[in-house]
Amino acid sequence: MKLAVVCANGKVGTLVTKEALSRGIDVTAVARNENKTAAKKSIIKDLFDLTKDDLKEFDAVVDAFGAWTEDTLPLHSSSLKHLCDILSGSKTRLLIVGGAGSLYINSEHTAQVMDGPDFPDAFKPLAAAQGKALDELRSRNDINWTFISPACDFQADGEKTGKYILGGEELTLNEKNESIISYADYAIAVVDEITNGNHIQERISVVRK
Repeated sequence: MKLAVVCANGKVGTLVTKEALSRGIDVTAVARNENKTAAKKSIIKDLFDLTKDDLKEFDAVVDAFGAWTEDTLPLHSSSLKHLCDILSGSKTRLLIVGGAGSLYINSEHTAQVMDGPDFPDAFKPLAAAQGKALDELRSRNDINWTFISPACDFQADGEKTGKYILGGEELTLNEKNESIISYADYAIAVVDEITNGNHIQERISVVRK
């Protein structure tokens, strides 16, 4: 299997690359400047400069793009649209590193995590931007996409346990009534989905077991 990790130098991208390499997957890191990951292969290009030819050989592409400042938040939509456009009509899977704010908190799917009174105001613009990108992704049937939302407490330096619960569109809590997962365990879930999953054109979610 051949995998490309876009924005591979980021924290999630680096861990997904490392996890995939540990399982014998042929990984190419896509980075804007130098490749700082463990991957031996790389494409040094800005995401928006990637072409159909750049990605045509891959079985799967992980989109680990992230933007957090007010002026860059719209890039969640535009960057995802660009990747979808250049992968349109191909068999290549596109797996998107998403957010938890757009997970639903009721069975009717009318309320989301970001709508709750305890959701931090500081994260609402980011959650809205990621939710908008997901809504736009749902309208496409020309891409084999999977949007993977982490738990609410997404811990960059959290423990790697190797155990997680796979959820769907709704916020899932573990036995301790927690919504928590480390970047390392999230990376395991992403690579599991690449190798074993069938969640085509679906949003899934993961939480520590």
